[in-house]
Amino acid sequence: MTTIPPASILVVDDERLARANLARVLERQGHTVRQAAGGQEALALLREAPADLVITDLAMPGMDGMALLRAVRAAYPQTEIIMVTGYPMIESAVEAMRQGAFHYLAKPYSLDEARLLVRRALEKCRLSRQVDEMRAQLEAQGPMPPMVGNSPAMRGLRQALQRLAPTDVAVLLQGETGTGKELAARTMHAQSQRARRRFLAVNCGALAPELLESELFGHEQGAFSGALRRKEGLFEAADGGTLFLDEIGEMPAPMQVKLLRVLQEQSLRRVGGTVDIPVDVRIIAATNRNLKDEVAAGRFRRDLYYRVAVVTQEVPPLRSRPEDIPLLARYFLEKLADGKTAPLELEDSALQALRAYPFPGNVRELGNILERAAVFCPQGGRIGPACLPPEVREATRAPQATPPETAATPDAAPVTTLAELERAHILQTLDRAHGNRTLAADMLGISRSSLWRKLRQYGVE
Repeated sequence: MTTIPPASILVVDDERLARANLARVLERQGHTVRQAAGGQEALALLREAPADLVITDLAMPGMDGMALLRAVRAAYPQTEIIMVTGYPMIESAVEAMRQGAFHYLAKPYSLDEARLLVRRALEKCRLSRQVDEMRAQLEAQGPMPPMVGNSPAMRGLRQALQRLAPTDVAVLLQGETGTGKELAARTMHAQSQRARRRFLAVNCGALAPELLESELFGHEQGAFSGALRRKEGLFEAADGGTLFLDEIGEMPAPMQVKLLRVLQEQSLRRVGGTVDIPVDVRIIAATNRNLKDEVAAGRFRRDLYYRVAVVTQEVPPLRSRPEDIPLLARYFLEKLADGKTAPLELEDSALQALRAYPFPGNVRELGNILERAAVFCPQGGRIGPACLPPEVREATRAPQATPPETAATPDAAPVTTLAELERAHILQTLDRAHGNRTLAADMLGISRSSLWRKLRQYGVE
């Protein structure tokens, strides 16, 4: 027979002698046993420390066993529950099993019967956790692209991430769109003690406020129109792991208040729920804005800023490390070949053009450019300047400085300021998306609200 390791068990019964006798038997088996005289006391004990197994009487004053069952299943889905009932209430015990109880003990029961049922419940609990751990390990071992580059900026970034990874400190990654902030967050998670648990990511600017709340915190069945079943949020799903809040600067003000509460109390309440659920999640946030400026302007809460930005780490733009472009280009071309064919090569003139281009879309834009070039490149040939987009080819012919009055007119060529290059890049992407702004935002790798803000900034309606 498999040996069951000592477990944490909570016995709930309004009859003191009944719960004390059962607790004594379980303690003799090496288990840690706590006792509660009712449902509310049981929930208070669980908030202090969850249990592997709850054994509860069905008929109790105040919060009865069925109400306790529902509360425990909602807040602690990995906890197994055994109901204790008298023969007149067997139908209720069967209904409890339908609602998630492991099994029931019918009074009067023998101690051997209780020990056997407890063993089976704890074995199920142990196997469920093993499955969760294996799933987390497989997710953690999944393919993760490397942080490519040997420039001083990249070496410094890797060293900083390596120092931050073993800690649980909240990190704010600041950098332009496409610099690889999520990859930096994944790298920290993979090198941390949480690596065996989940890494989950959400773009805070891509969802409507009500959808973002449900995505982060989950919801109960019937909480709103369309909530047909209970949903676990990302905080619960990432319990023990890392949650990456991308574009946190786009988070609406009401959501900032709710996020702050969860971070302060380390517990959450699902939308439409009444039970506080403890969570243990490391937060890594990212933004392409200057959050200090957002705080000063009143658009981002100062108290939340200090919660998510205990350490701020800059992720450098690609134009600040052009010496990494050859390595990055080789990485992307090998990835496109996928081991099935020899990777395409860049002509020196094409590489020169790439190194001269300021990449407003950063590493993500470089990958997209090379993917496009691979399509237009003659089969079996090398990627030359003709395979690159016009704005990249023109970068090598651009003068070092252009008077403002020259750059101000759309027909003046070539565009050289970063703002004008970004504007041109956005307009070209909109053209490729046939004016569909949602699709263009996806192609650019930014949220819709970020795209609309940039269009207003550049006077494009």
